[in-house]
Amino acid sequence: MTLVQNFPFFSIIIAMFSGILSLALNGRRARNVSLGAISLVTVMSFAVCLYCMDAGASYTYRMGHFPAPWGNEIRAGVLEGLAATVFGVVMLLSVAGGMDHTYEDVEGTKLNLFFIMIDMMLSSLLALIYTNDLFTAYVFVEINTIAGCGLIMIRQKGRSLSAAIRYMIMSQLGSGLFLIGLSLLYDVTGHLLMGPAKEAVALIEAAGIYGIPMLVILAVISVGLAIKSGLYPFHYWIPDTYGYATPTSSAILSGLVSKGYIFLLIKIFYRVLGRENVIASQIVNVLYLFGLAGMIMGSVHAIMEEDTRRMIAYSSVAQIGYIYMGIGLGTQAGMVAAVFHMLTHSATKALLFISAVGLYEVSGDKKDYRSLRGAGYRNPLAGIGFAVGALSMVGFPMLAGFISKLLFATSALQSPHKMIPTLIVLAVSTILNAIYFLRLVITLYSGGESEKKGKASSWKLRAAILCFILLNLVLGLKSQPVVQAIWDGLAMFD
Repeated sequence: MTLVQNFPFFSIIIAMFSGILSLALNGRRARNVSLGAISLVTVMSFAVCLYCMDAGASYTYRMGHFPAPWGNEIRAGVLEGLAATVFGVVMLLSVAGGMDHTYEDVEGTKLNLFFIMIDMMLSSLLALIYTNDLFTAYVFVEINTIAGCGLIMIRQKGRSLSAAIRYMIMSQLGSGLFLIGLSLLYDVTGHLLMGPAKEAVALIEAAGIYGIPMLVILAVISVGLAIKSGLYPFHYWIPDTYGYATPTSSAILSGLVSKGYIFLLIKIFYRVLGRENVIASQIVNVLYLFGLAGMIMGSVHAIMEEDTRRMIAYSSVAQIGYIYMGIGLGTQAGMVAAVFHMLTHSATKALLFISAVGLYEVSGDKKDYRSLRGAGYRNPLAGIGFAVGALSMVGFPMLAGFISKLLFATSALQSPHKMIPTLIVLAVSTILNAIYFLRLVITLYSGGESEKKGKASSWKLRAAILCFILLNLVLGLKSQPVVQAIWDGLAMFD
């Protein structure tokens, strides 16, 4: 085994160890440890992606060389390496960009706790991406939930506590359903490792037994992870959660956490239950319908909001609907579009939250539309960053969001029975996206430059915005290698 093949395991351990180390450090030293860990993990994930692309195959690594159930496996391929790399970049920029506001929103004595939660969130996301063991996946789902709740309530301002409670209740509901599904799966197959479990599921399907239990397993796991990822109509925790957390927490929760759960669901579909079995069960049709509903209703709610934080949060409901719509198409092209949009939305939504911070700084820290009038002139870079993110979500050419919608449209053509409703809802959703996003962009550049309010943005915030803009342009202008990597990664899942 080469050194690179150990990187997935090292990445998870490094993130966890940095959290443990931060227990004994003050806030600023804990910050440095977290930033260092995120940077190192990102580089290692990129190396794994390049290694698997060069090898043209995935690989598994059994931790401790112990057989199941005492040991568990890590699996790495092109798609895992790509997702981990993008997640690492987004988390690094989100932490750095929101640093100054973290110092303002979090008490000095709790700063190290904040970065401990960041480290635990990173380790759990990496584990959800790389794990080949269903029980390990559940353990890190719970770690992710605890870390997310900590990131919300640590602010201790406004409605952050009630938002954290709502988040915890809905998350535990989703986790409980997920655990029930895993327990039933283990009872039927006798395996928790994904490879042997898939073989057992194939034998069960060939024998024509356990038809109803397998359908229940598929439904319970899908609903559990759908709740945790915020699929409509299980989205009611999202506006307060994303709207009242710190900027860094909002960017991470919106951009990464929900995508981690969706990535796990895709892995279970391919690596455990079998994609053909999932399609035959008609569960994808249910996810498809809820995805279409989310695309419309998330945008409708966003239009009705005057608070820009909640508007951005509701837009996430719509964008999660896009992802589930792509999964629900039941084709490989639809899944590729869904995965690409996961990466696109991760980068773009973090850009919107971080750019909004710069706009609030020069608007008396007010978040409503009226107060942001002319803010694009008062903070030009933040205005440009928000405009780029908004136009990307609308689907403006050359930006990442345009490629996402193009992939969704082309993949719909391969599903004759779903083509017309997909294209109609895609068009309507795009129009609705344009209404609330462009309305805010126009507001930012309306009324001319008024008297400056608040403080100037720090260099860290400006650097993060610039890097996010660059990432969006790269995903938009150089999308073909990324799309091809997703195709190759999904092929390795099979």
